[in-house]
Amino acid sequence: MNPDLRVIRLAASAALIALIVLCLAWEFWLAPLRPGGSWLALKAAPLALPLGGILSGRRYTYQWTSLLALAYFAEGAVRCYAESGAGRTLAAGEIALSLTLFAAAIVFSRAALKPAA
Repeated sequence: MNPDLRVIRLAASAALIALIVLCLAWEFWLAPLRPGGSWLALKAAPLALPLGGILSGRRYTYQWTSLLALAYFAEGAVRCYAESGAGRTLAAGEIALSLTLFAAAIVFSRAALKPAA
């Protein structure tokens, strides 16, 4: 595999795993909507679906994961605007991770189309 694709896969994998961890930590410990945790932690469940395909480098998974990442960007943008304190900081992290995942997924999808030189 092309060394550039490995770096892109690593970036996408790291962003996806970090986004899962952030979503869970946010809603259970760091700034939950209710003390003791919130059911909003279930928002991390859809992120687990593409994990196997992202880690193994399946192009189709990267394609649809790029669309999934946009939902987390939107949630982060809304919560960054609406919340204050730790919630706003976590939302900014969600924005950064979702954009990283989106960009890596798009770049990988396009690069995987090109034949190896």
